[in-house]
Amino acid sequence: MDETLQRLLDAEKRAEAIVKQADEERDRIIQGALHEAHAEEERFEARIPELHRAFIEKAEQRANQTNSELKKRYDEHHMQLRTTAESREKEALNAAFELLIDPDANL
Repeated sequence: MDETLQRLLDAEKRAEAIVKQADEERDRIIQGALHEAHAEEERFEARIPELHRAFIEKAEQRANQTNSELKKRYDEHHMQLRTTAESREKEALNAAFELLIDPDANL
């Protein structure tokens, strides 16, 4: 009986040692994960200015492109107005001469 009891006590000590070792391993893994998470967070925070710069550059590129497109449309519209004005210039001059010659004329 003493031998059986001794084996049970030895088994319990081994089990406690295994549990203690597992707890220590778990704590080591948790600490490693926390350390790694903090390192990743620091790397990310260090990249924030770079990410911000890239975002600003893209926004400026889009703004420049939009500005160029608007200028192109404005120039096209301006040319259309100029062409229309030039094509109507002779008609307007004739109407003005008619009014000068005959102010009572119905144009």
